Amino acid sequence: MKIIGDGGHASVVRGFLPFINSDKQFFVAIGDNRARMKEAMAAIDEGLIPCDAVVHERALVHRTAKLGRGTVIMAGAIVAANAIIGEFCIVNHNATVDHDAILGNFVHVAPGASLCGGVTVNEGALIGVGVGIGPGAHVPSWTMCRATLLDLVPL
Repeated sequence: MKIIGDGGHASVVRGFLPFINSDKQFFVAIGDNRARMKEAMAAIDEGLIPCDAVVHERALVHRTAKLGRGTVIMAGAIVAANAIIGEFCIVNHNATVDHDAILGNFVHVAPGASLCGGVTVNEGALIGVGVGIGPGAHVPSWTMCRATLLDLVPL
C-alpha cells in the first residue's frame, strides 16, 4: 500500500496502519484537509484505489456506523450509532461523533472535539481541538470551527 504524506499526522498513522500487500491501494496521511483532498484526487487519477477505513484498536465504532474509504479513526475516538463518516476523513484522538451525525468527505474532527447527535459537517470542514457542536447543527463546507460549545442554529 502506498502511504502519501510524511508529516506529523503520517508519523502517528503509520504506527497502526495495517500491512496491505498491494501496490494499487493508497492511504493519504496528511492532516490538512485541502492537501489531503488534492493528494487523494491525484492518486485516484493515477489509477490507485483508496484503502478501506482504518480504525485504531482503541477506538470505538458502533456496528451501524458507516465509514468511508481512506478515513482514519484514531485512538480513543468514538463513533456512535448510525453516524456516517465520508471518505478521507480524520476523527482524531478522543473525539466523539454521536448518533446520526454526518461528516462529508475530507472532514477533520480534531482531538477532543465532540459532535452531538444529528450534526452535519459538510465537506472539508475542520472542527477544532476541544470544540463542542450542539445537536442538529450544520457546519458549512470548508470552514473551521474554533469556538467551544459552538451551536449553529438558524435565526
